[in-house]
Amino acid sequence: MKKSSFVALVLGTVSGVLFALGMCMALLPEWNAFWEGVVFGGIGLVLGLITALIWCKMENKKMPKMNGKNVLRTLYAVLAVLVLGIGMCLCLVWEEIVWGTLVGLLGIVMLIALIPMVKGIR
Repeated sequence: MKKSSFVALVLGTVSGVLFALGMCMALLPEWNAFWEGVVFGGIGLVLGLITALIWCKMENKKMPKMNGKNVLRTLYAVLAVLVLGIGMCLCLVWEEIVWGTLVGLLGIVMLIALIPMVKGIR
């Protein structure tokens, strides 16, 4: 494993955990930690951006351009993650196992379809 990949792996994991913990803190009323969650989530987002910048610098690559194609890919990825999350909520919160499984599988298929969108088929 290259040094840049390892650094990106560690920083990306830490930023993802901070973001997820922050969202749990902010959105679960039982935890009673809304503002602390907003701070943790914000730190996770900023660390994720810093991770991307560090990785690009270590790999001598440029950041991706913000053109229409990349914006649509990003919106599609957000939609796919939301569909997967809705499936998880259906299963775990509302105890609709069959519908939750079907919606979750749709979200997984949408995320898998993102790979050929980004990398292309050769």
